[in-house]
Amino acid sequence: MRIVLLGPPASGKGTQGCRLSASLGLGYLSTGALLRENIEERTPLGLAAAPILARGGYLPDDLMCPILADWLGKNDSGKGWVLDGFPRSMPQAVFLDRWLSENGVAIGAAVALEAPFDELLRRIRDRVECPGCRWSGQRGELSEGALCPKCGDPAAPRDDDREENFRNRHAEFTALTVPVIDFYRTTGRLIPVPATGSKDETAATILSSLGFKI
Repeated sequence: MRIVLLGPPASGKGTQGCRLSASLGLGYLSTGALLRENIEERTPLGLAAAPILARGGYLPDDLMCPILADWLGKNDSGKGWVLDGFPRSMPQAVFLDRWLSENGVAIGAAVALEAPFDELLRRIRDRVECPGCRWSGQRGELSEGALCPKCGDPAAPRDDDREENFRNRHAEFTALTVPVIDFYRTTGRLIPVPATGSKDETAATILSSLGFKI
């Protein structure tokens, strides 16, 4: 099964994408995590992406589409995958449909996580991430000493979680990704999921909406 995971920043795409892929035995790609790793390693991709992400922008389609095509070429096995962070624009959605069609496969569902702006802003102000294992969560979930509950490394706020940055990213989402959500809705592939409950509640709703017993 091939699933696209959509939603505004701080809607829980990373958390739910990891859980969904693990529950169904699917591959998983977080374009955000991939880009942050490249920035930390100062790769050519990271150097190109850093100033764009620093101001809360989306990477241009002519950069993102080849990255996605390369990943799909290496990871599009028979079991399928979950994509978190792609497509974020209509050209990317068209590119993905075309790539899949050329390879004789298709998207099974586009899951759209939904949460109000004020809730997203609250999460951003409290969000932390582990640079080691990429666990992401709220400060209240940290172990004593601000340690990651998954691997025990120190966790800290993400560099791109400044409020001004978040507002820019949310505006980009509204302008560029909401049309993608509408596209999947009109083509009968969209599954909207409320993302205001607990992580467990949201994960259960996603699986149920996809037709899996929980």
